[in-house]
Amino acid sequence: MGKFMYLILKLFGWKIDEYEPTGVKKAVIVVGPHTSNWDFVIGKMSFMNYGIKGKFLIKSDLFSPPLGWILKAMGGIPIDRKKNNNFTEQAVKCFNDNESMFMVFAPEGTRSYNPNWKKGFYHIAIKANVPIYIAYMDYEKKIGGFHSLFVPTGNSDADILKIKEILSQFKGKFPEKGIY
Repeated sequence: MGKFMYLILKLFGWKIDEYEPTGVKKAVIVVGPHTSNWDFVIGKMSFMNYGIKGKFLIKSDLFSPPLGWILKAMGGIPIDRKKNNNFTEQAVKCFNDNESMFMVFAPEGTRSYNPNWKKGFYHIAIKANVPIYIAYMDYEKKIGGFHSLFVPTGNSDADILKIKEILSQFKGKFPEKGIY
C-alpha cells in the first residue's frame, strides 16, 4: 500500500522526505503547518508510504455510521468533547496499552493562524514517556515527511518554541494561516 500511496503523491507532484522514522515504536507526531483539510489527506498518504499507522483523536460526534467506520479504520480515536474528560490520560492509556503507537497532532488546533498552540500533545509525550516526531508539509515545494525526532526536556514553553522554529520554515496551503 505504501508504494501505491507514493505513486499517487508523485502523480500530484509531491515528494516524500527521505528521512525515515526508525528505531522508535511509540511517539507523538506533530504535523505542521496545518492550514487546510488537504493536510489530512496528504499526511495520511505520506504516513502510509512510510508504513506508519498514525492514530488521531477526533470528536466523537463524527463517529456515527458510515463515517465513523471509515474514521476508525483510518486510525481515529473518538473523544467526547462535551464531557470534561481527561484527554491526556486517555491518550497515555492508549500508549500504555499498545506495543507500538504513533499518535498524530496538529498543535495549532485549527486551520487558521494560531500563535497559541494547544499543549496536549506535549503533556501526552511527557506522561507517556515517548519522543516527538516532527513532521511537515510544504505546499510551496510540494514535499512532506518527517523532519526529526525531538525528545522533550520538560520545559514546555522552550520545547514548543523550538518545534515552532523548525516548522516555521515550511509553507502551508494557505501560508498566511501558518506558523510564524
